[in-house]
Amino acid sequence: MTKLKELASVDGRVTPTAEATVPMKDDGLYRGDGAFEVIRLYEGKPFALGDHLDRLERSAAAIRLEFDRAALEREIDTLLTEAGGPDGQLRLIVTRGGRRIAAIEPIPAHAETLRLATVTYSPTLILNGVKSLSYAANMQATRLAKEQGADEAVLVQPDGTVLEPPTSAIFWVSPRGELRTPALDVGVLESITRDRLVKALQVEEGTWPLADLRAAREAFLASTTREIQAVSAIDGNALPEAPGPRTREAQEAFATTLGREL
Repeated sequence: MTKLKELASVDGRVTPTAEATVPMKDDGLYRGDGAFEVIRLYEGKPFALGDHLDRLERSAAAIRLEFDRAALEREIDTLLTEAGGPDGQLRLIVTRGGRRIAAIEPIPAHAETLRLATVTYSPTLILNGVKSLSYAANMQATRLAKEQGADEAVLVQPDGTVLEPPTSAIFWVSPRGELRTPALDVGVLESITRDRLVKALQVEEGTWPLADLRAAREAFLASTTREIQAVSAIDGNALPEAPGPRTREAQEAFATTLGREL
């Protein structure tokens, strides 16, 4: 495995990330006006790159932001070639000021299990489904959860409808044994890892109340960087199984998907 080198490409110019610069006068910086994606690298191979770029285009279109996808794709190729074949993650950013940024980063450390705390959140409907740079609310939710002694938040609407954690999708097993996840039309992000699991497993998508999640026998989060991570507690209440059999099933299904697509 190639040692990870933190490199960044800004409009095609590749440098060590610590030396990369972006002009100050950019509303991507001033106002968080832009879109982004994070893609897992397995020995230098990006997982579901086309799907991530498609979603980046959808996010940009939703905020009326144009960018040159073909140029970004060429810049990604150049960056990955220069980096070799590391395990890591690839961050893509397009800004209102016209910048195209691609950066190779280390994968954040994730424990086998984590504890969740619910945080009440009112979605901004105008940005539903958009991975915009305006992630301050998501990061604040994580901080609020940590203040409650948890590791991560799960966002819940004021009426008690379960949404998602700030940077992942959530699945849980109901008391009757069904594997459940919030439906996209509730206002959650169209997660690519979530998409692969819904296709691989028998999953009920719907509008679920918080009571249903709190009654779960087991639960797990799914995202690009964490893959599948078991939940050990919700709002201080320990789950009976962490990781449980459905979590293991999801881990195996995703590993099979990775093997096939890579």
